[in-house]
Amino acid sequence: MQKRSRQPKPSAAARLLALRVRTETRFPLITHFMARLISVNVFDSATRLAAQTFLTAVPLLFLVASLAPQEVRDQFVHSLHDLFGLSGSADAELRKAFHGADSTSDELRQTTSVVSGLMVLISATACSRAMQRLCQRAWHMPKASARTAAWRWIVWLVVWLVVLSVQGSLRNGFGAGLWLGVPLLLLLQIGMWWWTPHLLLAARVPWLPLLPGALLTGAALCVLTCTAPLYMSQALDHSLEKYGSLGAVFTLLSWLITLCVVVTLCITAGAVVAREPWAVRRLGTPEPPGPGPP
Repeated sequence: MQKRSRQPKPSAAARLLALRVRTETRFPLITHFMARLISVNVFDSATRLAAQTFLTAVPLLFLVASLAPQEVRDQFVHSLHDLFGLSGSADAELRKAFHGADSTSDELRQTTSVVSGLMVLISATACSRAMQRLCQRAWHMPKASARTAAWRWIVWLVVWLVVLSVQGSLRNGFGAGLWLGVPLLLLLQIGMWWWTPHLLLAARVPWLPLLPGALLTGAALCVLTCTAPLYMSQALDHSLEKYGSLGAVFTLLSWLITLCVVVTLCITAGAVVAREPWAVRRLGTPEPPGPGPP
């Protein structure tokens, strides 16, 4: 009796390829999301965004707060306290940085000219440009012209400062408590991240396709903001006690990178969801104009 010839076992590479094909067939959303993350280069984009926020937007925040009235300054302190969950020595350092400007505010107003203020604002647009590049990569959009985009960078910065200043009071429900504050904060975050890509993409994507990304980003940032006191407060106090101000800087930068990674993931995921066939029919997502920016 003739023996049957044994079929050779598939190699590891062939098994992995077959697994990939089955995964792409069963879960196309996941594979599309992973492919888009690779094209966006999520960690590189998030790190650049965090660095630009720390180096350009944060100095603008302190400049505006130093020149602003006491009530506005208190709003910024309250919001930053809420955003980073500050307490103890870290909270004391923040209040010292803002309220310590009382004695020097007159001198600062005299020495800070309109030209120098504009230079700080223009340099802070590096943060807006980094956010715009992120949105363009997520949606595979080409760069907008400088004439179209320039004023949008400044408008986004101004609105970001306003949103940051009211965030603390909003989370507290304007005194009513978290039961009202958390839903209000969620609505604010969703609105901010629904409007952000629409503005920075020069209205080339309609409102409805941007809604999934806004919902994801708003919900994720709301959760991170509300849970920040659980770990950021102790981390900042430990960094201040052990390494001084330099340690606190690295801790804050790490937190900013975390926030920016979440923003990058959620905006990218929203763009992928909006491009799915079932979402295109319901949201009216336009076809991508071509390969995104490098």
